[in-house]
Amino acid sequence: MRFVTWLVTNAVALAVAAWLFDGIRFNGPSHGQAELQEKLLPLLLVALILGVVTAIVKPVLTLLSLPLVIITIGLFLVVINAFMLQLTAWLSDTFDIGFHVDGFMTALGGAVVITIVTWGVNQVIDGK
Repeated sequence: MRFVTWLVTNAVALAVAAWLFDGIRFNGPSHGQAELQEKLLPLLLVALILGVVTAIVKPVLTLLSLPLVIITIGLFLVVINAFMLQLTAWLSDTFDIGFHVDGFMTALGGAVVITIVTWGVNQVIDGK
């Protein structure tokens, strides 16, 4: 059950980021029932990829950039999160899933949105 909650939380956060930023998008229709039907599986796959990338690559990058994280009082973690989103888009493109992030600034904004939405959804689920 925890895995499903984690996957749905990541999917919701990705969906909000894609809704807010034109540069974060999934291939396919953009309106109606067809959009939901065609984009649900890619959304879940990208959420899975983002979770795996965040679990495996992010700790290594955080450790390697620890001096920058300390100097910036943690703000450099947003840059690392943006890189995780770009890496996820690159892997999605490699697997032909149809997820795109246009540029670093879009990834930076998307990373902030994903972090906030993930935190909010976790707060609602945990009932705090």
